[in-house]
Amino acid sequence: MEYVFDYLSFLAKAVTIIAALLVIIAAAGARRSHRPPEGRIQVVRINDRLRSLRSAVQHAVTPAARRRKLSRKENKEHKRERKTESGRSRVFVVNFKGDIMASQLDCLTNEITAILTSAQEGDEVVVRIESAGGLVHAYGLAASQLSRVKEKGIRLVAAIDKVAASGGYMMASVADRIVTAPFAIVGSIGVVAQLPNIHRFLKKRDVDVELLTAGEYKRTLTVLGQNTDSGRAKLQEEIEDVHALFKSFVGDHRPDVDLDAVGTGEAWYGQRAIERKLVDELCTSDEYLVAACDERDVFEVRWIVPEKPIDRLARQFAAAVNRSIDQILGRF
Repeated sequence: MEYVFDYLSFLAKAVTIIAALLVIIAAAGARRSHRPPEGRIQVVRINDRLRSLRSAVQHAVTPAARRRKLSRKENKEHKRERKTESGRSRVFVVNFKGDIMASQLDCLTNEITAILTSAQEGDEVVVRIESAGGLVHAYGLAASQLSRVKEKGIRLVAAIDKVAASGGYMMASVADRIVTAPFAIVGSIGVVAQLPNIHRFLKKRDVDVELLTAGEYKRTLTVLGQNTDSGRAKLQEEIEDVHALFKSFVGDHRPDVDLDAVGTGEAWYGQRAIERKLVDELCTSDEYLVAACDERDVFEVRWIVPEKPIDRLARQFAAAVNRSIDQILGRF
């Protein structure tokens, strides 16, 4: 075990040194330019990707003597498909992987805007959501971005493969139809507020904290000051109000849902969620899109933001640290 502690000590020192270097590099980069990197729209036709996968497998399992004949057959089929594809309706796919801050909101906004510039009647938008929720105002805005699709008369489908809970489910509830994997986590129609308070710790060390406000409820609970029963009651009142708005929002979009039964803050796996009418169909997003490729043109739309060198370095460093920790935990 002594080796383990020596290694961890070395790792901690290395992390500290590299982190300091990253801070210095970031500060230098910030001085050079304050203009954020511009992004661009990337559109990939999923039909072509699926055809490429199918072709790769077919060529791998076909004897070498028959591969040339197979290639000619595929070319003919491809030309025939191209002739019949004109005029087909389209499916546009966007991905939203959300954190507490809903950091991907700007990308989602640009993707929805780009799609709506060319979407037509009969088209469809599929949003693949993966999020356990986060800030109320951020996810409220994300749900509003999805509402723009329906306001344009375009069908909206939400696909949940892993988790769409709390704010993530708020976004999904906007859709005309929700499909989910059998063991995806769905629901959590509730609101939570939590913060530490170190007032007693500071008081023991004779540290005073002065908090001046104008307005009775400008601050309800604080981290440093002494919290009061009236402040707690006011914050609870605000949380209950947000919860009521959340349930009302879900009820407006999914009127068949029993809000008293599902608005408890609980989350359910896909199979249980369909029984509670939180979702409409058990189906993975890949399964849904592969089926759509048979009759429609399917396009994945992404807003690509160039990654700064410092961000790429930080990401690679974090990945390396995680791998090292995983190795330690896996070995000892």
